[in-house]
Amino acid sequence: MKFVRPQDFIAAKAWDALPIAEIEGATIRLHWTDRPYIWHVNDGAEVFVLLEGAVTMHYRSSGHEYRRAMQAGDLCHAEPGDEHVAHPDGPARILVIEKKGSL
Repeated sequence: MKFVRPQDFIAAKAWDALPIAEIEGATIRLHWTDRPYIWHVNDGAEVFVLLEGAVTMHYRSSGHEYRRAMQAGDLCHAEPGDEHVAHPDGPARILVIEKKGSL
């Protein structure tokens, strides 16, 4: 059994992760950040669960850029090929479930 208190995890640098588990080729990691990530496209599906903090998720579709404000408890499901980047508003803790080896 493994127990994790997300509020106790602070990474050495933005987007570092604490590995939680690997299940059938998917990784579950707890990320801590206080800075935006980079625009990217995953080669598999991704579930992004905001545990603590606030994040604006930027994403592109059909040549347009959109933004969605997220609060603790919100989640986002990105399909393979969805271009996106997360911008935290201060420190945030995020649970990410994705294909092993994804960005």
